[in-house]
Amino acid sequence: MKVLITGGSGQVGFELRRQLATLGEIVAPNRAALDLLDADAVDAFLAQHQPDLIVNAAAYTAVDNAETDLEAATRLNAELPAQLAAYCQQRGAWLVHYSSDYVYNGEGDTPWQEGDATGPCNAYGATKLAGDEAVAKSGCQHLIFRTSWVYSAHGKSFLSTMLRLGAERSALSVVSDQIGAPTPARLIALVTQQALTKLHGTQLQTVTASGIESGVYHLAPKGATSWHGFACEIFQLASNLGLPLEITPEGVSAIPTSDYPTPAVRPLNSRLGVDKIEQALGIQLPSWQSQLALTVEEIASSR
Repeated sequence: MKVLITGGSGQVGFELRRQLATLGEIVAPNRAALDLLDADAVDAFLAQHQPDLIVNAAAYTAVDNAETDLEAATRLNAELPAQLAAYCQQRGAWLVHYSSDYVYNGEGDTPWQEGDATGPCNAYGATKLAGDEAVAKSGCQHLIFRTSWVYSAHGKSFLSTMLRLGAERSALSVVSDQIGAPTPARLIALVTQQALTKLHGTQLQTVTASGIESGVYHLAPKGATSWHGFACEIFQLASNLGLPLEITPEGVSAIPTSDYPTPAVRPLNSRLGVDKIEQALGIQLPSWQSQLALTVEEIASSR
C-alpha cells in the first residue's frame, strides 16, 4: 500500500512518518517537492503517485495570522482537504484528516462530544470546520480526528516556547481560564496507527469488526488543565530532569484571557470527550500529565 502523508515535516507529520512505516510505502513530500497551496500541483502529484491512503497532517495553524491571511488559511484548511477527499472518493481510498477543538464555540465547561453543534469563534476555526464538512460531504471513507493543544519534542509549540522562556526568565504570566487537554503529536500518530492497522487488516472496508467507522472522532489525552497549569507542569518536569531553567512553577503567574489580548478570539472550553474513539478501538487513552512527562523526558535525553 502507498501512503501519502501531507504536512510530513510538521509536528504530527513527523510522528506519523515514524508510526505508519509498517503500513507500506510512505510518500511524504516536503514543501519544495509539493506546494500544497497550488491546487494544480496537488492534482498532478496525486495523478503521478496514486496513493492508496492519504493522511492529511497539513494545516494552516497560525491562529492569529488566519484572521488576515484568510486566503492561505482557507486553501490549506478547507480547500486542500476537499481536494484530497475528492481523490479518495474517486479511487475508493481512505482519508485521515486532522481537525481541531476550535470548530466548537468554546463556551461552557463540559467536554465537547462529536455530535455537538459547531460554531467557531475565529477564522482559523471556521476554516477547519469548512474542511471537516467538505470531507464529510465528499462521500469518501474518512477518519476525522479532532484534537487540541498539540505539542511535541520537535518543532515549535507551547512546550518549546515555555522551555525557551523558562531558561531566560524567572517570572512569566500565563492564561489560566482557557481549559483543554495538551495533546502530544506522538499520541496522535499512535492512535492513528492503531486505527489504520485495524482498517488495513480488513482491506480498509467501510465498517470493520473493531467498530471503526467512517466519521469524526475526538483524539486527546484524559483530563484537562489550563495553559497556566500546563506551563507549571512543564517547569516542574523539566526541573526534575535537570533541564536549564531560571524559572520555577511558583514564578508562573495566572492571568485571565482579558489580560492577554490576541487578534483571534480563543475558546475558553477546549475539553474533548474521547469515549467514542476509546470504544471504537478498545483502548484507554492516557492522562495528559503522563504524556507530557514522556515528551519532556525525550527532550532531556536528546540534550
